[in-house]
Amino acid sequence: MRDEHQGADHRHLTAYVDDQGRLHVDGHDLGPGTAPVSADGEYEWFQTIAAADVPRLVELLGGAPGDDVLEVIERGWTGGRSYDLEALLRGSGIPVERFAWGG
Repeated sequence: MRDEHQGADHRHLTAYVDDQGRLHVDGHDLGPGTAPVSADGEYEWFQTIAAADVPRLVELLGGAPGDDVLEVIERGWTGGRSYDLEALLRGSGIPVERFAWGG
């Protein structure tokens, strides 16, 4: 979804669906840009959306019922738009299990 490199900063974001149908959106940032949240220049976060909530997310992302969530993400929510996806998840009301780690 995102693989950005700006100077010493690197930002990565991936998505996958596990064998239980849950959507995972995982991020990993490296470099001095992580200083507000990490003393060692590394920040990771993991977001999981339950399988029962994936159809609602597909709808919010502009997909149709039955569309594959990863295909919907690939069509319009990668690169710079991946930041919009993260904002949408925060404001959607869809329960998201979150975990963050910064050194």
